[in-house]
Amino acid sequence: MTQSKRALVTGVTGQDGAYLSQFLLNKGYEVHGLLRRSASAEVVDARLKWLGVAADIVLHDGNLTDLSGLLRILEAVQPAEVYNLAAQSFVKSSWQQPLLTGAVTGLGAANMLEAIRIACPQTCYYQASSSEMFGLVQEPRQSEKTPFYPRSPYAAAKLYAHWMTVNYRESFGLHASSGILFNHESPLRGIEFVTRKITDGVARIKLGLENKLVLGNLDVKRDWGHARDYVEAMWLMLQQDVPDDYVVATGRTVSVREFCELAFAQVGLNMNDYVVTDPRYMRPAEVDVLLGDPGKAKERLGWVAKTSLEELVAEMVDADLKRLKTQQHL
Repeated sequence: MTQSKRALVTGVTGQDGAYLSQFLLNKGYEVHGLLRRSASAEVVDARLKWLGVAADIVLHDGNLTDLSGLLRILEAVQPAEVYNLAAQSFVKSSWQQPLLTGAVTGLGAANMLEAIRIACPQTCYYQASSSEMFGLVQEPRQSEKTPFYPRSPYAAAKLYAHWMTVNYRESFGLHASSGILFNHESPLRGIEFVTRKITDGVARIKLGLENKLVLGNLDVKRDWGHARDYVEAMWLMLQQDVPDDYVVATGRTVSVREFCELAFAQVGLNMNDYVVTDPRYMRPAEVDVLLGDPGKAKERLGWVAKTSLEELVAEMVDADLKRLKTQQHL
């Protein structure tokens, strides 16, 4: 019997980690996850349970800020592939916790790269880079060649991790690739993110639990795809003979306002009757528009986004209606 390929996923309990774990298990992988201990241990694997894969993943206590712990886990697991998805990933919080964000999101990636270099240099490594690195955009459509201009501590930390991935690839010959993922959502998105805040709010209003939805800037535009589609691109990068960096996006951008309109329309309501704005939800430095050019991913990886924005919004609203009706929490 052929031994299963092993993968180690950091951020395994997050949105992307859950979908990636499900994807890898379906491919026959033995999936290991890095788990940061917290006081909310009873709900930490809620996303994995939602997808029905929690019992199939081997969890290891660890933290990206602890190099010795990473070395211990890598030596024990000896993974063929490592997917570094862990981060302090909420942009708004990065302004309140810039040093923590730098330590986890930036230096944490460097710790993992160094641990791989020492313990298992043949391992293929995936770094979760972000479209937020483009920030104050320098080109109308952002590709792998577009200059970066980060506009938050989160984006700056991601940029450090991105360039360290390039440097470890070029300096030490690691099979290290970065996916510059544009916004990707799903029913598993955290409630602190605007898309999930919208779909949860719409569901609450539809069920009579709330009478308004308070948001920040409705005019910012994002290129939104489905996380389930995007984890396939991560995997495809690590199947290539030569590591590289890829933009992963839909190539379509819409405003928060348009996202709202779709979500309210899903339950037969008009957003103008319920949405109010509050300056407290504005960013100190806003990223006005992001629009990805996924041409390289299509050409080299054969990857294209499968889920339309309309399908994504409908799935998220329906999931939040179901959760609220059945008293499930995520």
